Amino acid sequence: MGKPVIVFPDAVLVTIQYLRSVLTGVTVVSRIPDPRPSEFVRIERLGGIRRNLILDRPRIDVECWSKSEEGAADLAGIVRAYTLAMAGKRSTTTVYDVREVSGPMWLPDDVSGQPRYSFAVEFSTRGTEMETT
Repeated sequence: MGKPVIVFPDAVLVTIQYLRSVLTGVTVVSRIPDPRPSEFVRIERLGGIRRNLILDRPRIDVECWSKSEEGAADLAGIVRAYTLAMAGKRSTTTVYDVREVSGPMWLPDDVSGQPRYSFAVEFSTRGTEMETT
């Protein structure tokens, strides 16, 4: 008998669903929308590691766009506060020990020139064993 086959939740989807539930009137996506809204948040997984047999530790990049540098900074501050408070039960997934790995940084979009701030977090999620035959 081999090791159990463990599948982990989609950390991007977990983060998007959580932020959509706490942010009012802000578009939260995994891909840049076309057409591009004047203000939105994009979530992307930048890697991370499987800590052990049942725990995954994704690294999530959070990018906040707005019409102005001040607006992007304000949005990043709000999204950062909510993201760092994300630990707990989220739909069918529990998020553990959220930790910031890169604080907010000014990162204007190279393509559009639109003001953007970015930061990164890591958190842990527990996988579930797949039924195998």
